[in-house]
Amino acid sequence: MWIKNIKLSNFRNYDKLNVDLGKNINIFFGENAQGKTNIIESIFLCSIGKSFRTNKDKEMIKLEKEDLDVEIEYEKSDRSGSIKIDIGDKKNIFINGIKIKKLSDLLGKINIVLFTPDDIDMIKGSPEKRRKFLDIMISQLRPNYMHILSIYQKTLKERNYYLKEIKEKGKDENLLEIWDEKLAESAEKIVFYRKEFIEKIKEKIEEIHKEITGQKEDIKIEYFSQCEDREEYLKILKQRRKLDIIKGFTTKGIHRDDFLIFINGKQIDIYGSQGQQRTAVLSLKLSELQIIYEEVGEYPILLLDDFMSELDKSRRESLISHIKETQVIITCTDKLTLENLNFLEYNVQEGKIISVGGKQNGKI
Repeated sequence: MWIKNIKLSNFRNYDKLNVDLGKNINIFFGENAQGKTNIIESIFLCSIGKSFRTNKDKEMIKLEKEDLDVEIEYEKSDRSGSIKIDIGDKKNIFINGIKIKKLSDLLGKINIVLFTPDDIDMIKGSPEKRRKFLDIMISQLRPNYMHILSIYQKTLKERNYYLKEIKEKGKDENLLEIWDEKLAESAEKIVFYRKEFIEKIKEKIEEIHKEITGQKEDIKIEYFSQCEDREEYLKILKQRRKLDIIKGFTTKGIHRDDFLIFINGKQIDIYGSQGQQRTAVLSLKLSELQIIYEEVGEYPILLLDDFMSELDKSRRESLISHIKETQVIITCTDKLTLENLNFLEYNVQEGKIISVGGKQNGKI
């Protein structure tokens, strides 16, 4: 699959943009704060339905404007299509000109793998970042997953609100069973999906990591859940009910699940060097790329937001060796030298893009 064209209107710092992309590598270079990451954000938006930079859709609207439009034309091995997203008072999503009612109808139309410099926080940071990585990957391949996750999150929010009502207003705590049942039902399904994809990652990541590190490092992933099945979670919720009321929130559940990475038997977030942590991120994302390929039969679009500068020569070469059949969108501050690869270059300056050539079929 590949993106043929991007049109933007009032998106971040772009008034109007209409840019054609190549099937192979597309490099957007320029100084900081010129609009390079906005290109990647627009693609992510059309794939996942939301931004990776903000939870507030309106923050993507250009200053002093009231709405934005993003439209992408794409092509797969068996069909072409378009996705358009309008954001103003409401968000509307159109697939091939037809408005969709559910976000799950969008997921899987364009598959992406995103690299950013902040990805190292997935290793060093909070469990929330690792759950987000899993949730984005799974939702692209199992669109119903996002629907189930949304139900869980909504139920969790309602339960937490009622816990405060019990504490502050003496409401009947037995009514918590209504939310407990809904939480447990959703949680069981979410854990099933997460464990399924952790197993898929395990199948890929060990070989990829050995290749990147020259057979020097063994990598392992372990997933930790507070909800192995529905009945177990219901039991936990009942046991912790008094504590939850005191605290005013649900203290146990899949919203606190996590996975940890180990290098040569040691927990990488504690004992790993920064180089090892970056390599682990690279291995994790390349595993995601391979999983998506095996699931859908086509490579996803690879989005590299200022990530190449984070890699040393050997890691960069390892990444490039895995992306030869993939459309890649790269942002960087300086021009890149990519030997034996076809690429197009675009210079980004103050919300305007200038095509400056590149190399196709070995020719500059």
